[in-house]
Amino acid sequence: MIATGTASIYKVVVSHHIMAQQQKSYYHRGGSEPLLGSTIAEHFADIANRFADHEAVVSLHQQRRLSYKELSDAVDKLAKGLLAIGFVKGDRIGIWSTNNIEWLLLQMATARIGAVLVNINPAYRLRELAYALQRSEVQCIFTIPAFRSSNYVDMLVELVPELKQSNEDSPDNKEFPFLRKVVVYDPDNAEQTQLPHDGFMTWQEVIAAGESIPTGRLDEITSSLDRDDPINIQYTSGTTGFPKAVILTHHNILNNAWFSAKAMHFTENDRLCVPVPFYHCFGMVLANLLCLSVGACIVIPAEHFDVLAVLNAISAERCTAIHGVPTMFIAELEHADFNSYDLSSLRTGIMAGAPCLPSLMKRVMQDMHCSEILIGYGETEASPLTHLTTRDDSMERRTETVGKNLPHQEVKIVSTETGETLPLGEIGEICFRGYHVMRGYYGQPEKTAEAIDDNGWLYSGDLGTMDADGYVCITGRRKEMIIRGGENIYPKEIEAFLFTHPKVAQVAVFGVPDEFYGEEIMAWIQLHQGEQSSEDEIRDYCKDQIAHFKIPKYIWFVEEFPMTVTGKLQKYRMRETAIDKLHLKPEVKP
Repeated sequence: MIATGTASIYKVVVSHHIMAQQQKSYYHRGGSEPLLGSTIAEHFADIANRFADHEAVVSLHQQRRLSYKELSDAVDKLAKGLLAIGFVKGDRIGIWSTNNIEWLLLQMATARIGAVLVNINPAYRLRELAYALQRSEVQCIFTIPAFRSSNYVDMLVELVPELKQSNEDSPDNKEFPFLRKVVVYDPDNAEQTQLPHDGFMTWQEVIAAGESIPTGRLDEITSSLDRDDPINIQYTSGTTGFPKAVILTHHNILNNAWFSAKAMHFTENDRLCVPVPFYHCFGMVLANLLCLSVGACIVIPAEHFDVLAVLNAISAERCTAIHGVPTMFIAELEHADFNSYDLSSLRTGIMAGAPCLPSLMKRVMQDMHCSEILIGYGETEASPLTHLTTRDDSMERRTETVGKNLPHQEVKIVSTETGETLPLGEIGEICFRGYHVMRGYYGQPEKTAEAIDDNGWLYSGDLGTMDADGYVCITGRRKEMIIRGGENIYPKEIEAFLFTHPKVAQVAVFGVPDEFYGEEIMAWIQLHQGEQSSEDEIRDYCKDQIAHFKIPKYIWFVEEFPMTVTGKLQKYRMRETAIDKLHLKPEVKP
């Protein structure tokens, strides 16, 4: 789930399809502007021509700036390189990296030739990386050498030892039969990347290979693309215990970015500070593509969230907007040097990923000058934004609801027992329908059918209510999802991993309230008879195997679990016990 905020600039023609006689919660919001009918590459070409001399991206940690013309030229060079090394429309090209200009170039270059960009979380470790590559049948992966404690080259070599050998042929590995190329680039100087092993390619080799491709051929390929072609795969965790690969099209994400930009008053004069990760739909769609859809400038403060880098970027680059999850805004507001930076240029932005307290919203609006920052709601399967408030709404609606659905989208609330549409005001599961609904889960038609019904309704798994004006309040989650600092975490994925520990007989993972992150992870573990373990042993077992944010903060060893008479675990009772014994404050619902 992603909770987001934005503001509305244009008058919207709102057509209510609420069934008046029965007061059912079926709601549709039309738009005064039609949906875009172009592909991402076509729309970007128009923007780049119109705003050729405007700054398109500023990467402060790389000390680089590109105008729209320079960005367009660099995208074309990379797109030609992809063609030259054998990739075409429909091929799946992964990106495993922190935030940098090369990430953005690959995003747009894959769209130029119709390849499918597969976003891979840079926090992933071996187990998660292997699953991501296999689930999406990735054929090529671009990666940086390393970041902090993650050595991406070493992890790839551990999974695919053939990468130590010559790159004249594709690596022949039975665990990753689709993988053909691995490209490494140094974000400090991509054109001078050092080759780590013979089985890798470097960025400069890809660019050099593209010199043999005429521009006319590239244009022909772009012209042959269709707006409904798949263009992106993003991972979202599921109740099966492992992430699912969400397939999104040009039409899905371009229109979501476009209408979000319009709703935020974004124009070519805006400059967006982007501390959120590009691999997430928040960064890729609601930051990168949002800016490029209108000619605005993307400002990258650092490759990973750094509070001082963000404050400096806003001040030095005169940013008009700032994105972030609530914990990022808290870190910025509470930093000792906060008052040393001039943030008066700010106007708007998106706060996303977790419930936002009214007190935090007011501080962001007042102390950070973001008078138009708003809260909304959505999920990756919906491209991602579905709901938002407007700047004209009351403070109560701007802080206690997630607003109304975006133009050209539909929403309804249904009974979790019967599936029938509920009367206004009643709690049920939130469902979406419209241009923004994903194509499906890659390679999982049965899971797709579970998420999207025969009438095109996407079931969110979230619970909420809707009023007569279409405003939605989130009341809970039908799924057992934990939202920690903007990261969506599903307990079954962690449980499945912990079960692989030889001492673990049974485990239950769930979320508990946390004042900073919103929620933290707790694991109750029952060991096999006669075994002994410790919290440190369990955490060490998790290290380098699952992402750091999935490692439980609280680990309790128990003799038994509270259960129903039918033998099902009662996590709500475990949670109540934990809250009581840890003296935690219950979370505040959005």
